[in-house]
Amino acid sequence: MAWIPGGEFTMGGDDPLSRPDERPLHRVRVDGFWMDLTEVTNAQFAAFVAATGYRTVAGRPVDWEELRKQVPPGTPKPPEAQLQPGALVFTPPAEPVDLARYDRWWTWTPGACWKHPRGPGSSVEGKDTEPVVHVALEDAEAFARWAGKRLPTEAEWEFAARGELDRRVNAWGNEPIDPKRANTWQGRFPDRNTVEDGFALAAPVKSFPPNGCGRSHGEPARAGCVRRPA
Repeated sequence: MAWIPGGEFTMGGDDPLSRPDERPLHRVRVDGFWMDLTEVTNAQFAAFVAATGYRTVAGRPVDWEELRKQVPPGTPKPPEAQLQPGALVFTPPAEPVDLARYDRWWTWTPGACWKHPRGPGSSVEGKDTEPVVHVALEDAEAFARWAGKRLPTEAEWEFAARGELDRRVNAWGNEPIDPKRANTWQGRFPDRNTVEDGFALAAPVKSFPPNGCGRSHGEPARAGCVRRPA
């Protein structure tokens, strides 16, 4: 883990790519905390599952009685074939698509889970250092409790991800993201990835140099855990 000394920073974004929930920009102060150096890996998650017998949300049987509470009253029960456990798998299309249509590059895949990230027949064997995927919030919270930690708050994660740099400054000093230094998409999303960073999908942890806080530039959706000082 890396010690993040805490401090005050401008949180959020106001550029054209920022989301409505990132506005308005506002000053936030966070206390010091310890944070994992990398995303949680397949090997770390496998150790958690082996020690606890935990089954992730994506691997559990679908409970229709629980699911029907989340849909409009009177919704008929789907066929059993549609009530099998699984997860959404990234499946890039062969041509440009409407970016408002997330279903054009995400495919519901029965049997997809952390051990089978691309669905039945796929495996995490030989991918110990890759970030674990298909992990729901309650799965992440369960792992963090087992590890004696907790998940970072949004403010803590953003503060650590900035690497001690403040507003309008990225890890390269307002320069464009260098594909040799971060696991990002290059080319036209979602149909054409030029793979300039060397990885078509997620990169193994520590594939790129860390930022000013010691955090590796991995995929931001998969943050590590944090721990308060004793």
